[in-house]
Amino acid sequence: MEPHYKAKMEPIIITKRVAKHGRQAVIVIPKLLEKELSPGTVVQLSMRIVKEAEDGAN
Repeated sequence: MEPHYKAKMEPIIITKRVAKHGRQAVIVIPKLLEKELSPGTVVQLSMRIVKEAEDGAN
């Protein structure tokens, strides 16, 4: 029986600003990855802070 997921993808590195959605901080996935990352897809994320938010930033 074949697995339900595609073969492993090459790692993708993106740099994103954390956005706000209501009271939650969110990271929006670029539309360019829409086909590979459909809703319900499980991904492994590794995050590193590149730049701290400045005072007063939402």
